Amino acid sequence: MWILYALGSALFAGMTAILAKIGIKDTDSNLATALRTIIVIIFSWLMVFIVGSENKINSISMYTLIFLILSGCATGASWLCYFKALQLGDVNKITPIDKSSAVLTIILAFLFLGETPTLFMALGVIVFAIGTYLMIQKKMSESHDVKSKLWLFYAILSAVFAALTSILGKIGIQGVESNLGTAIRTIVVLIMAWIIVFIQKKHVMIKHIDRKSMVFIALSGLATGLSWLCYYHALQIGKASIVVPIDKLSIVVSIIFSRIFLKERLSKKAFCGLLMIILGTVLLLF
Repeated sequence: MWILYALGSALFAGMTAILAKIGIKDTDSNLATALRTIIVIIFSWLMVFIVGSENKINSISMYTLIFLILSGCATGASWLCYFKALQLGDVNKITPIDKSSAVLTIILAFLFLGETPTLFMALGVIVFAIGTYLMIQKKMSESHDVKSKLWLFYAILSAVFAALTSILGKIGIQGVESNLGTAIRTIVVLIMAWIIVFIQKKHVMIKHIDRKSMVFIALSGLATGLSWLCYYHALQIGKASIVVPIDKLSIVVSIIFSRIFLKERLSKKAFCGLLMIILGTVLLLF
């Protein structure tokens, strides 16, 4: 069952990228992140009360709580970087880099969780890396100034923080019901996102957000909530080194949707890169 939850996470995560890209087109990325986190936290706590796990809050150990908070901080940092990258670049260039966090997650899972990588995993890491390079190479060569390359910087940071999120979340989620753990983490993300918004004084821009952008920001928050609930339930009962690669298959959903709704095309080289990323992801499962 945890494999099905991981696949569900991939589907909703793929939808999130497109919905968010549309929503932040004319909106500050940090403000959009803070707004969509409100939707995520409402949805997360609604699920907590539906499954009746709210009465387990008092049983959460300090150790578990600390790692949930750290995981939430890493998630917040990953989100802020990811949606900033989406605002600056193309979905089909940013998503492969963000999904490369699977490679770092496998390394961290080996170092801190004792999950031993197989030979197929090692081969998968190499194939995944080559595929990612092929997908972003053209975009990088088209960039001639520092500002135009900022999307790459934020995408890489997003991948690093996403990998830390998976490891910290795996450790923290062990001592708590998955829906409750997700809801607690979301509180941390919400606080972090709004602190940044108020520091930058971006909250005054809320009244200037048009209805279309607000709807897509809300939908991206809902998709994120569904993805999280599936992801952390799978992470709780499955291996992080397997759950994470399956979740990264969301790149396929994102690429298809970016073609349909954003009219972003893949070059032949980028398409070959996508196939290699998919192959690398499959190899990571063995």
